[in-house]
Amino acid sequence: MITVNNLNMSFGADTLFSQVDLQFTAGNCYGVIGANGSGKSTFLKILAGEIDYTSGSIDLKPDVRMSVLKQDQNMYDEFSVINTVIMGNQRLYECGKEKDELYLKEDFSDEDGIRAAELEEEYAELGGWEAESDASQLLQGLGIPTDLHETKMSEMEPRQKVKVLLAQALFGTPDIILLDEPTNNLDVNSVVWLEDFLMDYEGTVIVVAHDRYFLNTVCTHMVDIDYGKIKMYVGNYDFWYDSSQLVQKLIKEKNKKGEDKIRELEEFVRRFSANKSKSKQATSRKKLIEKIKIEEMPASSRKYPWVGFKMEREPGKDRLFVTDVSKTVDGVKLLDKVSFIMGKEDKIAFIGDNENAITTMFKILAGEMEPDEGEIKWGVSTTQAYFPKDNTEYFSDNELELIDWIRQYSEDKRESYVRTFLGRMIFTGDDVYKLVKVLSGGEKVRCMLSKLMLSGASVLLLDQPTNHLDLESVQALNNGLEDFGGNVLFTTHDHQLIQTVANRIIEIKDGGIIDRAMTYDEYVESMKVDVQH
Repeated sequence: MITVNNLNMSFGADTLFSQVDLQFTAGNCYGVIGANGSGKSTFLKILAGEIDYTSGSIDLKPDVRMSVLKQDQNMYDEFSVINTVIMGNQRLYECGKEKDELYLKEDFSDEDGIRAAELEEEYAELGGWEAESDASQLLQGLGIPTDLHETKMSEMEPRQKVKVLLAQALFGTPDIILLDEPTNNLDVNSVVWLEDFLMDYEGTVIVVAHDRYFLNTVCTHMVDIDYGKIKMYVGNYDFWYDSSQLVQKLIKEKNKKGEDKIRELEEFVRRFSANKSKSKQATSRKKLIEKIKIEEMPASSRKYPWVGFKMEREPGKDRLFVTDVSKTVDGVKLLDKVSFIMGKEDKIAFIGDNENAITTMFKILAGEMEPDEGEIKWGVSTTQAYFPKDNTEYFSDNELELIDWIRQYSEDKRESYVRTFLGRMIFTGDDVYKLVKVLSGGEKVRCMLSKLMLSGASVLLLDQPTNHLDLESVQALNNGLEDFGGNVLFTTHDHQLIQTVANRIIEIKDGGIIDRAMTYDEYVESMKVDVQH
């Protein structure tokens, strides 16, 4: 479907990637991964024809229709929601528009009649008569109700616009779909719907995403941008990550015999291909995995942060008591008599459609906001560390160097000591003397994680900690929270983080909360059962 030959991309004297040879075929979903700045979005834009490349070629089969997820939420503000979706097939939309304008002419001529007949035929061939119902189904699947379908895009909320543009990219059965961060700002139900849609889709999907669960669920191949090269590997993200880590380990252990390395890798491949997958493509994936040659296994140049939280002291039995907490903000009641008790082993994920309500809950738990009613009571031997969704105030002193910023939160002020915590988050060498005002969003998040590691707290409060993080940092955070022996209360869009860390789910709803001691996947299944009954 798409053939990339000897592709090279440079910006001035800097080469982003070179000598890229890839083939993307129908029926497969390709996840594009790489460190921040490696060129993932640039590669997608090259494939979409939106930017020129330095040299090489990209060949598409004739008559192939490609659809791209648009990033500008405001470019369709003058159009209705339903028409914005239909514009995903531009020729269909233009054909319908020209046809309708012809029929509105007062001086409708014979030539107009001939042209209208031609348009009618083309419109039918393009699926025009089913266009509105098809677009409506996509919108409803993504949670946009029918009463909003004739609404102007300018009147839609930003999160709704994202869903409309996603529906546009999926509309009309394109041969190729290019998606850059399609799960951003999607609620859980919409992500599940998108996963099902893509697994049933028979064309070619190429997607950039930071959601590991999404990549694991939908992807048949990973396209890794590393070492200035782009290479394709069979399997989903977990397989790529595990095999990459194993290869790196074996490369370091140079004293091992070659045949021992091969034997270990072959055993790894066998174990992976034996695993069951929820995907409908499980059988074909297994066949692909079984064909992997050991020399095709990935090695990565990426540096992975190390996240580890250690309690200064083990707290007693009493951890947290929340009793009838209510809170109204700007005239909107966000929390209504919320009550729960946190036990010794609890790692609680907070979920819900209203993120403002969840953030308000975290601010109250962290002591940054008082409830209108009710009480928060922490166990006297507990200590808390808070990761806010908005970290702006922590970096308000723009003239501080990073080393001095982190020193504020450490009892041990020695540079060698605080450097250790920064080094774990890949701030090395002269990086520690950067002014905090020049830090990127991801770097600020890594600073906040360093601050949490320094705290020695027994309870971690984390409000969207994966925002702005690359896949490597999300994986490191995931590992750290799994290993932590204290309590964790957190909220995130990362499905895999919730599934692997939380043993209890609290969903904040308009009528209060749903509180269940179970994994996230078990909770999602239980909700489906409740809806059916």
